[in-house]
Amino acid sequence: MLLTLVAFLVALGLLIAIHEYGHYRVAVACGVKVLRFSIGMGKPLLRWRKKGSDTEFVIAALPLGGYVKMLDEREGSVPLEERHLAFNTQPLRARVAIVAAGPLANLILAVALYSLINWLGVEAPKAVIASPVPGSMAEQAGLQAQDWVQSAHIQGQTEAIRSWDDLRWQLTQGALNGQDLQLHVTDARGLHARPVLLPLSNIQAAEVDAALLSRIGLVAPWMPAVVGDVLPDTPASQAGLRDGDAVLAVDGQPMHDGAQLRQTIRLNTQGRVQHWAIERAGSTLTLPVTPEVVQSPQGPYGRIGAMIGRAPEMVTVQYGFIDGMVAGAGKTWEVAILSLRMMGKMLVGEASVKNLSGPLTIADYAGKSASMGLMQYLAFLALISVSLGVLNLLPLPVLDGGHLMYYLWEAVTGHPVSESWMQGLQRVGIGILVLLMAVAVFNDIQRLFAA
Repeated sequence: MLLTLVAFLVALGLLIAIHEYGHYRVAVACGVKVLRFSIGMGKPLLRWRKKGSDTEFVIAALPLGGYVKMLDEREGSVPLEERHLAFNTQPLRARVAIVAAGPLANLILAVALYSLINWLGVEAPKAVIASPVPGSMAEQAGLQAQDWVQSAHIQGQTEAIRSWDDLRWQLTQGALNGQDLQLHVTDARGLHARPVLLPLSNIQAAEVDAALLSRIGLVAPWMPAVVGDVLPDTPASQAGLRDGDAVLAVDGQPMHDGAQLRQTIRLNTQGRVQHWAIERAGSTLTLPVTPEVVQSPQGPYGRIGAMIGRAPEMVTVQYGFIDGMVAGAGKTWEVAILSLRMMGKMLVGEASVKNLSGPLTIADYAGKSASMGLMQYLAFLALISVSLGVLNLLPLPVLDGGHLMYYLWEAVTGHPVSESWMQGLQRVGIGILVLLMAVAVFNDIQRLFAA
């Protein structure tokens, strides 16, 4: 819990600080007087002023936001001798640059973080698939347990698949774009290559969510069908299972990997006896195992009270300096475009609003990524930084993109948006943001109860 809180606050503080620093730095460069630079909202907790600076730096009580307050005739009287320092008196190009600098700073941070990850290298599961879900798209396409995905071909381009994360990304892209994806797969040793076509065009955009891989039938990377830690007084311990037992078959059906074994256990919703053939210390044994039936909001499922499977095989994904920077910029661009497409599809009803996440989900992901290691936490920060940059560029009043929309009107018509129109649009923008936040928090609560 403490790690989650710290990781969440560090993420918020860093991303907000970078965003506001973008506004601040460009404002100063354009000759605008900055009165306050605040990280957080509400009552100031800390405040200071650099020697010779007009700017008061503040850390406030509520970490959900921040702002840069500039000298502006619309917010109070400005001495005549300082009028040239006010934001509203600056030429249009300067105001555009100042407003756009915040979101762009977040996108630049994402490029830097993704580049750093590429340079340092990250451990990721190898793109070797577990047994596809029976009857799923993946099984019908011909994918099998221990198939190693080497590359993906889509839109006339072939992309190398370096890890399971790369595979998941290509599947998401293909499904969201409604395009079939051809995979180039081999066996686990890299031999016997063959193409496999996944008809992702059959998936509706509304189905592109956290459960997408399950819908396709690819639930996890491959891992062996072995028993891990066995909890006391559980069906596993009562059956005599031990840590390290390799499961060969259940009721005569061969077990090719841990995912298949877990699925076999979960589907036993009647609590019937299963006969497990296991290998232990070079000998083969048959043990009767009776999973207990657990009731959940999603329906009943079986469990035995033991870890199933070992950690999947990992690979190190690392790039050189130039390649890493290019890949970092490319990843930022791809995530930004994917985010925009997802938002657009939610707007027209083609994608589910359940994809919206609020502060509870973000905090949960912050804690989980931090517990997995520095590289995973940096990847989380990069993803949220892209999301923050894209969100703020949307043409929604009260956001930076809304102000840029006003400036576009001014550039086209030659005069600014009237105060009455701006106030009305601001109220509409606040209403939309409150609605979106309410939906996101509702989704957060549903995920917590589902977990």
